[in-house]
Amino acid sequence: MVDKIKTLNHKLITTVVKPSFLAGIKKGIPIALGYIPIGITFGLMANSAGIPYYISIMMSLFVFAGASQFIAVNLLMLHTGAWEIILTTLIINLRHFLMSASLSQKLNPALSNRWRSLLAFGVTDETFSVASLESNENLGPQFLLGLNLISYGAWNLGTILGVLLGTNLPELIQNSMGIGLYAMFIGLLVPSLKKSPPILIIALIAIISNSLLDYNFSSLSTGWQVIISTTIAAAIGTVLFPEGVEAE
Repeated sequence: MVDKIKTLNHKLITTVVKPSFLAGIKKGIPIALGYIPIGITFGLMANSAGIPYYISIMMSLFVFAGASQFIAVNLLMLHTGAWEIILTTLIINLRHFLMSASLSQKLNPALSNRWRSLLAFGVTDETFSVASLESNENLGPQFLLGLNLISYGAWNLGTILGVLLGTNLPELIQNSMGIGLYAMFIGLLVPSLKKSPPILIIALIAIISNSLLDYNFSSLSTGWQVIISTTIAAAIGTVLFPEGVEAE
C-alpha cells in the first residue's frame, strides 16, 4: 500500500513539475549568459551618453527590449523628441505582437489575462525561439515564467554592471563607447546579409531611403528619418517577400 502511494505521488509530482518554473530557468540559462555582456554594453553606452544611472536601470526594468533601448539611447544623444523616440521603438517592437500571439495559441485557453500580460512582457526574440520549440504539453505558464525571468534578470544584471563600470571608467573611454552601438548593429547585420539576399535588399532599401531623406529633407529630424525609412523598407520588403525573410 505504501509503495502504491509513493508511486502515485511520484507520478503526480512528475506531471506537475514537467513544464515547471525550474525547467524554464534551465532552458533560459544560455540566453542569460548571452544577455549579460550585451546588458553591460548598454549600461556603458547609456552612461557615456550622459543618461543618469537610475534612468538606464529603469529602462531595462520597464522596457526590456535590447534593440529599442540601444536605439533610444542613440536618439537621445541626437536630442530627438520624445514622441519620435516612442514611435520609432514602437515600430521596431511591432514583431512582439506577432510573437506573443503565436505563443498564446499554445497556452491553455483558460489562462487568465493577468498571466498572459505578465508572460507577454518577458517575450524576446530569444525566449520566443526557445518556447516555440517546446511541445504544447511542456509549454505552460510556469515554464514561460522561468524562461522569461532568468533572461530578464540577466539583462538587468548586465545593465547594472555596465552602469557601475561606466562610472569608474576614464571620460575618454566613456565617450568612445558611442561607436559601440554602430559596431553592435553591424555585427548583428553582416552575418545575416551573407546568408540571406532578401535581408541584404531590405537593408539597402533602408539605407537608400534614409540617405534620400537626409539629402532632400535636411530639416527633418533624425528620429522621423529613421521612422520613415524603416516603414518604407518594411513595406517594400513585405511586397517583395510576402512569405517572410529568414537568415538561413
